[in-house]
This record gives sequence, structure tokens and C-alpha cells, in this order.
Amino acid sequence: MDKNSFFTTLKKFSEAFGVAGYEDDIRSIVIDYLKDYADEVRVDSLGSVIFRKIGSDKGHRLMIAAHMDEIGLMVSHISKNGFIYFRPVGGWNALILPGQRVLIKSRDGSIHRGVVGHTPPHILKAEEAKKVPDIDKLYIDIGAKSDEEVSKLGIEIGSPIVIERSVERLALNDVVTGKAFDDRVGLSVLAHVLMEVDNPPVDFYAVATVQEEVGLKGARTSAFSISPHVALALDVTIAADLPGVSEQDQMSKVGKGPSITVMDGRSGSGIIANPHIKRKLVDIAERHGIPYQLEVLSGGTTDASIIALNKEGVPAGVVSIPTRYIHSPVELLSLDDCINTVKLVTHFVNEADPKWIDDIRSKVIKHL
Repeated sequence: MDKNSFFTTLKKFSEAFGVAGYEDDIRSIVIDYLKDYADEVRVDSLGSVIFRKIGSDKGHRLMIAAHMDEIGLMVSHISKNGFIYFRPVGGWNALILPGQRVLIKSRDGSIHRGVVGHTPPHILKAEEAKKVPDIDKLYIDIGAKSDEEVSKLGIEIGSPIVIERSVERLALNDVVTGKAFDDRVGLSVLAHVLMEVDNPPVDFYAVATVQEEVGLKGARTSAFSISPHVALALDVTIAADLPGVSEQDQMSKVGKGPSITVMDGRSGSGIIANPHIKRKLVDIAERHGIPYQLEVLSGGTTDASIIALNKEGVPAGVVSIPTRYIHSPVELLSLDDCINTVKLVTHFVNEADPKWIDDIRSKVIKHL
């Protein structure tokens, strides 16, 4: 695998339509892309795709999850003169939306373009121009003259919407930008790990989860189905190596390697990573010369948080790709970080032998 190969995967995945709850398009792409690299493929009732690669030892199960949904919008109202109002699906900053081009999926699956409109600055009052617009005051203009014209296109209340944006390389350092890197880059890493791993020591479940952006829902159901003994989540993390951000708040930096989570959520409300998994990841990175970063986040979490709470509990960790401008159409990351994440996670899968998995539990319950 090289950077061009990874870029091809990332571009294909990221440009796909896949709002939380409406992951049909990206799910089909992922299945077609990876079905030949798994011994079993199934889709659970919520829509997550579970790829199983049978290991030498079938009594232990390793689950690695990356979510395939993206933040988006949903049609909430269509005015008589054909303007489309919407509500967010997932976390948006209202500053980002005015002036964006969008794609709306209609009843029959066809896609229609529009733009997010806002009152021109020339006719705004001075105090209004300084305010962040309320999302419920924004609207989408598709050029329609009436609600009947909108309806004839199959656009209705509940139609899902994504930002229209391609994935492109920037001028320097193999840095790329695009929409939905959260978490199509984690999904791309998972895809290449599944391609690279040949004969895992234990059953390896690579899971493309749904509805992470609206409550980690797909990870909950897929973990319940698999009952993993050990798990990882692959996601993006906040690269705050930006002007105006203090050094202590720069949790991870683009180009410095994958981030290994120690804790996330507010005051650990997300996950406190299993220390033995964290140590295993660090040990692998150091032995193989893979650059890495350790991070303690003050907000945000991943699928690992809910997987860790499955049934009687699952030792879990997180590996993330540092990404600037998360939850925007111009997310930015380094292909070098992506390749190093694939290397780290591939080694982790190949070294997750039954004895090590059993040792994790024995270390947790040794005081009994």
C-alpha cells in the first residue's frame, strides 16, 4: 500500500453520500470494496457492516470499528415559494453553512443540487451582520419557484442533505482536504488493515458502523452481536496546531503520526482507554519506528466508549488520525499520518494473540 492507493480509497469513501441514518450509498461502496477480503460479510438490522476474517484461534474475538456515517442536514420545511428549510443531523457550526453547495437526496434516490442561502450583507443591519446566523433561519435554494416544483423532484420533509465537496490534494506535504473525513478516513484505514491482514491470530471483526454522529448507535448493536474480547475504534481527532491556539491545547498535530487516546470526553465521560491496550499500541509504534502521539481530550468521543460498555465490559482503545477543521467541508489531514495508522493497526491485529487477550483480563481481576 502506498499513499496514492490510500488517497484513492479516501476519495471514494469521503465523496459518497452517507448522512447518519441514511448510509445506503456508502454501505454499498464499502461492501463492494471489501467483500473479497473477508471470510464472512453481514449487515445487522441497524445497518452496520460486519466483516469477519477467521483467525487461527476462533475462541477470541477482536473488533475494530470505524463509523461510515457523516454529519448532514434534513429537510424540515418547504415554503410556498420553494425555499427549503432544514435541521442539522450531527454537530454543525452555523458559521460554516451559509454559501455552501449541497446535495439533496429525493424519494427515488436521485440527487439534486442547491445552495445554502442567507440575507446579503448589503441589506443587513450593522448589529445583524455581527451575529452568527441561527441554523433554523438558513434555507436552501434549488432555483424552485414553488413548493409544487420542489415536490415534483421528490424532495420532501425528511429528505437527507450533505455538503457537496470533492477530496483534493493540497500543494505541500501530501496534505488533503475534503468533507466527511470524520470518519471516512478511519473507514479507509480499516479497509486497508483488512486488506493487509492475512492470517490473524484471533477472529478479526472489521465493522463499519452507522449513526455514530447521533449517539454511537451502530457500535452498540454490532458490539452486542459480536461480543468482542478486545476492541479498538478508529476515528479522527482534533488537530489544533493552529494560529491562536496555546501549546497546551494542541492535543494532536498534523504530520506527527497517529494519536493514541488515553482519555476523551469531558473529564473522562467518554472513554478511559484500557492501559494495557494503550501500552501495546505504544510498544508496537516504538518497536516498528512508527511516529505516534498520546492525547487526553477535553471533549468528544468515539465508538469505543459504547463498545467498552458492552455486556460485562470490553477492554477498548482508540487510534485516531489528527484532522484539522473537523465537522466542516474542508477537513484537512496528512496522508503520512494515514499510512502510519494503517501500519500501527495492522501490527496490532497481527499481535493480538489469545494469550495477550487473556492476560488483559487476568490483570484486571487479579485482586479477586
